[in-house]
Amino acid sequence: MTRRLKNKYAAVVAIMTVAVIMTSCATTQNMTDTKDMSYIYNPTRSIYTPLITIFNEDAETSVLSIGIRRGELYFNEANAEGVPMASMLVSVKLYDNTLGGVLADTSSFKYDIKREEVGGEYVFRTPLATHDGNSYSAEIKIIDLIRQRTQQMFVDFERTGRYSGLNYKIRNHFNNSELYSHVVKVDQYINVLAPSLQPDTLWLFYYKAVTAIPPAPSTILPEVTVSPEPEAIVPLAYSDTLPIMFPNPGIYLFSVDSLIREGLVLFNFGPDHPTMSRPETMIPPLAYIATPGEMDEMMTADKPKLALDNFWLARTGSIDRSKELIRIYYNRTLFSNYYFTSYKAGWLTDRGMIYILYGPPDKVYKNAEGESWGYKKPPVKSRWGSRYTFEDQYLWFNFRKQKSVFSDNDFVLNRAATPVSYWDIAVARWREGKVFRLDNPQELQ
Repeated sequence: MTRRLKNKYAAVVAIMTVAVIMTSCATTQNMTDTKDMSYIYNPTRSIYTPLITIFNEDAETSVLSIGIRRGELYFNEANAEGVPMASMLVSVKLYDNTLGGVLADTSSFKYDIKREEVGGEYVFRTPLATHDGNSYSAEIKIIDLIRQRTQQMFVDFERTGRYSGLNYKIRNHFNNSELYSHVVKVDQYINVLAPSLQPDTLWLFYYKAVTAIPPAPSTILPEVTVSPEPEAIVPLAYSDTLPIMFPNPGIYLFSVDSLIREGLVLFNFGPDHPTMSRPETMIPPLAYIATPGEMDEMMTADKPKLALDNFWLARTGSIDRSKELIRIYYNRTLFSNYYFTSYKAGWLTDRGMIYILYGPPDKVYKNAEGESWGYKKPPVKSRWGSRYTFEDQYLWFNFRKQKSVFSDNDFVLNRAATPVSYWDIAVARWREGKVFRLDNPQELQ
């Protein structure tokens, strides 16, 4: 009997010892963060790069158009007709920000798309109930029913009445196809359509492109914006067949009134936007990590490609490592142009600057007023007696949405709210030929 008690006591002690050991090295587990939207800026979690436009069809309806390139659609012959076909579900929830974000409208459509019916892109059109004077946020979900993949995105817009840019369409002058991007090329000819306005004259206001590099996060300086006065004002006799071409980089605003600076806005960001394939366009984004002297040397070099290659080679000392660093840096620049372009190229915006050096954020919280980005820092170990836990901490960047006649996608970093950003360390790591990662404990030493 005594031996049985001793054995039982020993077993209990062993169990308690194992329990103490297990609890003493416990790690806190965060529950799923349902408000985190970091996926919207992470290309590894996206299968489409859609072009989205909005057009006010009448006084109570706005049409949301989503264009997806043919190469991004997935076609499969496993269907009743036995032909290559994509199957998509597009759902939209429209929130009225003027009324505190209440749900204003919903729509959901299923599309079975034959490959032979798709040219360069396929366009989904969704009518939404809207009213002048109200601002909206549209939550869009695109579901590939064959691949079982979902992509979610958000679009903000405002109906401002007769002068709104949402009252216009643009199309290719030569084949009459509707265009879904407001970024135009130098040699591109378009027609401007204003079917509900039918003005006698369109007034074209031309503004120089904004090319100023945003200051570092810890530097509190005002944002460099569009000049208040246009470089030129040109009256155009309105015709929906008038060919219009944009010879210079800059901002082109079309209005039906010579005194109203509001209407259709088109942008010419140069020949390489959003991609960057020429040395002349690949050099300027290096301003975030290069010294002023290095920038001057590259910008004035007789052989800019050689100067660009030498810059990266000096960072790594290895051609293969340089290629990898170039791939990462310019992929981030490309997606900055895709996600954050406003009235200036995406890589020139505050969000683009942070995205290029720090990478896609680990956390994104978004509302009608702005966005907050969180980058995970090395976990903090805390101890209480024999028990310790690891707690996730984040470096936060807060962006405030700016009201602008030129763009609904203008966000400015609240620099005063980020006194410590590790910017100098991030720049130093890139200059050492390394991709900066904030969650690496060695980076902050």
